Amino acid sequence: MPAGVSGSAERPPSGPSRPGFTYSAEVLSEQVTPTERRAIRIELALVFGATLGLSGLRSLLSLLDSLLRPEPLNQQSVAINAPRAALTLLDLAYQLTSVLQLAVWGGLGAYLLWRAGVALRQVGLDRTRPGRDALTGVGLAALIGLPGLAFYLGTRALGLNLTVMPSTLDSTWWRPVVLTLSALANAWAEEVLVVGFLVTRLRRLGWSENKSLLASALLRGSYHLYQGFGGFVGNVIMGLVYGRVWQRTNRLWALVIGHTVIDVVAFVGYAALRGTVSWIP
Repeated sequence: MPAGVSGSAERPPSGPSRPGFTYSAEVLSEQVTPTERRAIRIELALVFGATLGLSGLRSLLSLLDSLLRPEPLNQQSVAINAPRAALTLLDLAYQLTSVLQLAVWGGLGAYLLWRAGVALRQVGLDRTRPGRDALTGVGLAALIGLPGLAFYLGTRALGLNLTVMPSTLDSTWWRPVVLTLSALANAWAEEVLVVGFLVTRLRRLGWSENKSLLASALLRGSYHLYQGFGGFVGNVIMGLVYGRVWQRTNRLWALVIGHTVIDVVAFVGYAALRGTVSWIP
């Protein structure tokens, strides 16, 4: 935690109370000592080196492996939620540990922001606007989800993407529950770390809003490279939209809700329709 290392972290000023207020790069970079600046950079390297940054590197290696295979990308497939054990209850335990890992990743980002003097309400992780956050989230899901499906089908037809199977889990009583929890955990980890945590810490380093937005979007795209070039580009676009919405509204819960809705529809819907709809692999 940089605050503990440098001993010089400043709590951001309260600022205006109007909805959508966000701290500027100028405000958040005031009185940043060289020691604190170095600590923030180390913090970012460690956090993402252990979480989604490492996932991005592994995803790049997975894409390289796919490109080196003789089959075209669209004749290869990859599963997002796949069985991990032959015994049903053991597989359930494995799936729940993955959910727990993602939940902890997001919790780590929220905790480090709090330790740095950033109240969670300042990034939109409070309960003051549940209805509006839910409506915004559903709107974001529709804005990204439907065009995203068309974009995936188009890039797959062009041979730029693997066939992505959201779930290959066996039909069990716990499958819908696990897929829903997986969707929520993915949304929580990604939006807290890649948007709330990363952009806030980059502001503290003095990065502009556009520069931090681009960094956030590229990181989001990187850990989807295993899906192919379409997965990368599609998620970069999603990152640009979600990141800009957060910069203007400062409501992180809306992003988490929107991401959750997209993944629940993809995970649970695919599992329910697979084998009954001809065009679903």
